[in-house]
Amino acid sequence: MVQLAAGVADLAFSGLSSAARTARGLLTRADVPELAAEARQQLRARGRLVMDRAAVVPPAHLEVLARRAAARRAGDGDV
Repeated sequence: MVQLAAGVADLAFSGLSSAARTARGLLTRADVPELAAEARQQLRARGRLVMDRAAVVPPAHLEVLARRAAARRAGDGDV
């Protein structure tokens, strides 16, 4: 159990070290504001895609009207 926890800690530390190196590299770049704006734009686009996938799509208006008309005809015996 201790070895598992040590392995997870080592993995987290190596990930944090890599992230710190990447952040340090980004801070020395001159185009940081442009990169940040592009990252925000990409995150918004991803968010829209996720929300669109999760959204409930309402039934098509003409389909609803056609079903109502068919139900009325079936109820009147005019079929």
